[in-house]
Amino acid sequence: MSKAHFGLIGLGVMGENLVLNAENNGFSSVVYNRTYAKTISFLEGRGRNKSISGAKNLKEFVEKLERPRRILVMVKAGKATDAVIDQISPYLEEGDLLIDGGNSEFRETERRVAQLEEKSFGYLGMGVSGGAKGALEGPSMMPGGTKSSYQAVEKLLCKMSAKVDDIPCVTYIGPGGSGHFVKTVHNGIEYGVEQILAESYDLMKRVAGMTSAQMADVMKTWNNSEELSSYLVEITELCLREIDEDGETPLVEKIMDKAGQKGTGLWTVMSALELGGPVPTIYASLNARVMSSIKERRVKTESLYAYSQVLSQNISSSFNDIPSITDAVVLSTISSYAQGMELLSIASKEYNYDLNMYEIAQIWKGGCIIRSTLLNRIQDAYKKNPLLENLLLDPWFSDQVKNRLPGLSKIVSIAAEQGIPTPCFTSSLDYINSYRTARLPQNLVQAMRDCFGSHTYERIDKPGSFHTEWQI
Repeated sequence: MSKAHFGLIGLGVMGENLVLNAENNGFSSVVYNRTYAKTISFLEGRGRNKSISGAKNLKEFVEKLERPRRILVMVKAGKATDAVIDQISPYLEEGDLLIDGGNSEFRETERRVAQLEEKSFGYLGMGVSGGAKGALEGPSMMPGGTKSSYQAVEKLLCKMSAKVDDIPCVTYIGPGGSGHFVKTVHNGIEYGVEQILAESYDLMKRVAGMTSAQMADVMKTWNNSEELSSYLVEITELCLREIDEDGETPLVEKIMDKAGQKGTGLWTVMSALELGGPVPTIYASLNARVMSSIKERRVKTESLYAYSQVLSQNISSSFNDIPSITDAVVLSTISSYAQGMELLSIASKEYNYDLNMYEIAQIWKGGCIIRSTLLNRIQDAYKKNPLLENLLLDPWFSDQVKNRLPGLSKIVSIAAEQGIPTPCFTSSLDYINSYRTARLPQNLVQAMRDCFGSHTYERIDKPGSFHTEWQI
């Protein structure tokens, strides 16, 4: 019996779809799941009549694979991933390769790459984006580790990935944990865009008094524009059009307003703080999810401040400024991408990842959750200037800011007057205004720091560090 080309550990939805993807592209596979009953269920169900076999234990699993072995691990990040590595390592041989396709923290991947390479095994930390459908039909993949490890599975990954203009949405990202770092930032951008669309929905509903169908029509219009055409806008329209089983109520209005998270947004913000990269739009989206989790307290507090609802009623009959809401969404979306891309640039230098920003934008154009036509403009910006510090410095993006800033400012002002929270719109406005301000008031902060703590300060008229004996 011939041995399989490809092995998968972990038969969750993503794992199942990825192994079916590999099989559909001509790679025979063997699968293993901690619970053997799950393996049998898959083989008798979705894996039936496929070039896929199962294994009861890891020893049998490894023996069924051709050498050098290529094994994709799709288990929960953290201890579960380490457990799989420890359990399978005794059966691996020189040249075998493990690929972690979960959302692992990039420093953990750095450690595992070093650990496995010492044993002459290969290890890739690979971000995978596209959800269940993307995993089956073609995701965006972000593999990081040694170049030789990537080359060992390049053909397989290129076959499995999404394609845009016949270009695979996968590329070698860089060494160590770079693949998982790029996926983390991808998810941070995703958090931002999702919250931005949610804020536009809230304004259109509570201030403009629009129905779900009317809001869906706006999303449809946006999805036909260069600036906003994207997967997330597309599915937002679908969500707004879905009717509950009662046949009347939009389903979205029956869903509890408590958003979940799996940690990658938090990792993006933590990395930004450590690296000194400004990501206020992304942070605001993360904080919005945290605020949504305290549902019971928000319900109790609302009764104390119900006046905001009255104000909203007073303006809703006359407000229908979709162009300004569009401006707010466009600039906030640009801000989310700009912050993420700048963070990648900073990390590339700090961690010696040598990230190719043009190629990262390319592999995000298909399969992944943040795919959008805006990525074409992002590619253009980095093609013209590979060392571009921030997208806001590119002519096309700066024109967007100049033309749309009044609309964003108007929307933030109206939301503030009506007591409607718009954390991403507000943070994006502050971000853009800060970025375009040559002199910020932190000179006073430095004066205070020196006054109470002798922390010193720099001057604008001569070099060096200075301290003043302030008269208190």
